[in-house]
Formats: sequence, C-alpha cells, structure tokens
Amino acid sequence: MRRLTSKHKQEKSKKLKQFVIGGVLIFVMLFSIVGYSFQSNPSESTKKINYNGFEFTNQNDFWILQSQNLNFIFKFNPLQTEGIPPSELNYLQDYSGKPLYIYSENQNAEIEIYRNLNQVSLGIRKAYLQGDEGEENIPIKNCEDNFLIIKENNNSQIIQNESCVFIQGPEEELAKITDEFLFRIMEIKEQ
Repeated sequence: MRRLTSKHKQEKSKKLKQFVIGGVLIFVMLFSIVGYSFQSNPSESTKKINYNGFEFTNQNDFWILQSQNLNFIFKFNPLQTEGIPPSELNYLQDYSGKPLYIYSENQNAEIEIYRNLNQVSLGIRKAYLQGDEGEENIPIKNCEDNFLIIKENNNSQIIQNESCVFIQGPEEELAKITDEFLFRIMEIKEQ
C-alpha cells in the first residue's frame, strides 16, 4: 500500500529532485567546457617544415607534401633521413606512366613505395630478381625493368644499377631509407 503524503511534502520532494538534476547538469556542463578548453586546437598542433622550397605538413604522424597536383605521404621528413650516402638515381619522371616492380623484405618500406609511387607509375607489381627463387605466380624481372629491391642488410645504402634500385639497411631503418630514396628521386634532396 502506498504511503500518503501531504501536497506540501510532495512539492518539496519534487523541487529537491529538480534541484539535484539541475546541479548535476550544471556540473557536467562546466567540466565539459573546462575539458574542451584544455584540448589542443588542431590548427595549433599542425607542424610544418620547409625543406629546399618544399613544404611538408605533419598530420596524424605522417608528413604530407603537395606537389604536381599530387599528395605524397611519408613516415619521415627530409630532416629525419640524414646520414645515408648519396648516389645517382633515376628521377621521378623515369617511373611515370611505366610499370614498377618491387621485391621487399620489409612491409613498412613497401608501403612507403606503394603510397607514393602508385599514383605516378602505371602500377606496382611484386616480382623476383632474375636468379632468385620465387613463387610461381610472381614474375621474374631483371634490371631492364623499373625494379625496386628492398632488402635487410647491416649497411644502409641506395644503389642504382641500370633500372634496378637496391634499397638496403637494418630492418628498423628500411622505411626511413625508403623515404630518403623517394626524396632523392623527387629532387627534394640532392643526389
């Protein structure tokens, strides 16, 4: 059975509930405003660097370069890839409109190539270098084709041999060395 209460007590209880709910809402709104004010403004946290006249913008831990009406996306910026000995390489236009073949022992380095050269080349396909053993359904190519070979090695180097480019280095450095290769063929860095 329900207890009988006076109208005065019912109204008092109702007002107390409204006061508590109002107080909770005010509390939530105030802390939302305070929390929002401490968040960093995305435009303030965007980093930009200028390297040899090229402007790189850092977004979501990637460095973006807009060039030739294309967006090139790198894991590293040119300042972070210093220390790799220069070598003579073909330039970006040598990859333009032609198929590109790749053999890679490092997924991160391979992704750097796909992300940037796939928009320039006629397509990127996996391949094996003539003389190496490979899977049946993957073609075997030689250095007459545009061919990138990314291998783990103790020494960091980028070597052009005819139309083959050998990108070599320690596993943890291969993505950085690959970005260095891209900066050089795009003429961002001198060869």
